[in-house]
Amino acid sequence: MAERRAAATPAAEPDFLQFNDLACETVGGRVIFATDEWFAPAANLLKREPPQFIASAFTEFGKWMDGWETRRKRIAGHDWCIVQLGVPGLIYGFDVDTSFFTGNHSPYVSIQAGCLADKPPALTQAGDRTGMAASDGQLAAVAKLCSEAWPELVGVSELKPGYSDCCHNYFKVNFNHRVTHLRLNMYPDGGISRLRVYGVGQRDWSSVSTHQDVDLVALTNGGVCLGYSDAHFGHPRNMIGLGRAANMADGWETARRLDRPKELKVDHRGILQVPGWEWVVFRLGHPGVINSIEVDTNYFKGNFPDSCRIEACTLSPEEEVRCIGTGWRSGKWQVLLPPQKLRPHHRHLYSGAELTLTRPVSHVRLIIAPDGGVSRLRLWGRPGPIAAAPTNRQAPASKL
Repeated sequence: MAERRAAATPAAEPDFLQFNDLACETVGGRVIFATDEWFAPAANLLKREPPQFIASAFTEFGKWMDGWETRRKRIAGHDWCIVQLGVPGLIYGFDVDTSFFTGNHSPYVSIQAGCLADKPPALTQAGDRTGMAASDGQLAAVAKLCSEAWPELVGVSELKPGYSDCCHNYFKVNFNHRVTHLRLNMYPDGGISRLRVYGVGQRDWSSVSTHQDVDLVALTNGGVCLGYSDAHFGHPRNMIGLGRAANMADGWETARRLDRPKELKVDHRGILQVPGWEWVVFRLGHPGVINSIEVDTNYFKGNFPDSCRIEACTLSPEEEVRCIGTGWRSGKWQVLLPPQKLRPHHRHLYSGAELTLTRPVSHVRLIIAPDGGVSRLRLWGRPGPIAAAPTNRQAPASKL
């Protein structure tokens, strides 16, 4: 496989960042309770967009901040909120982002997790919560969740202030249980801009018929990115998100390859003849037979890939570990979808004779040439048992 030297990755950036954000508002995450939201509402924690700072922005309650900020506490206790995950699943790490909270960040934080059989109703009213705090009735209602007794995923830990070189506070998690809700504790008060909850979704596959087509790679069904060649402008995990892309940022986009020929040539199908390509590997939420594929280049109008192909294989957990260890240079890939010429801003559908594998697979590799962007990848098929293949009911077995 033609490879381009990857840009250096900061040593402090943990491997769990490749997983899905299970709490983001775009996948249905929401804050259902917060003790105090005086300066800025807790719902901001789950925004997809990176936080921003507007020096001149103020509200009637004080400085406008793009995050969750409570008032300076003058009573006993500490501030906390309850987050309902949009996609329940296994959690492998957190990013508690304090961006722009430089003199008003929360000094310490802890995070607890619960798995609730039923979704509790929102315990605070919807809408702009700026300037508000929990009422006695809301405090009484949330007490029924007994969240103070939930298992601790992150013990009381110091947070760094929101300067650009230290605002990301990463916490690795070792907790092999399904999570539906989180309790985020600030000690004693202050501000946090974003909470990213990185993990793998879990679905109850026992309720899915083997005759029912599902998107086997969707993040809601447990699909997860395990490796990629380049993500300069957009992470490949975006491709398995909900719905169609919201814009060009809501997809996978690579840098332009520097090994592109000075003069481009095409074959008889109009496909560019180039020496290199980019790739991403996904583990399916459940092994299955893929019978239709969607490759969507929505919003990629001048930067779509020229072509794509898709390979697939079946890997045991041990084989997956070895492949990750070699940067996915090993494996037993077979062609699922032969090279296809792509169009800009278009939903490409493939099925039937266009697909060359009819057996269950557990992993797929999307390859684009020479570079560019894809907004969504859908792999429709029927779940099927493979004794040796991993499913996303268990933890990824190794470092990425």
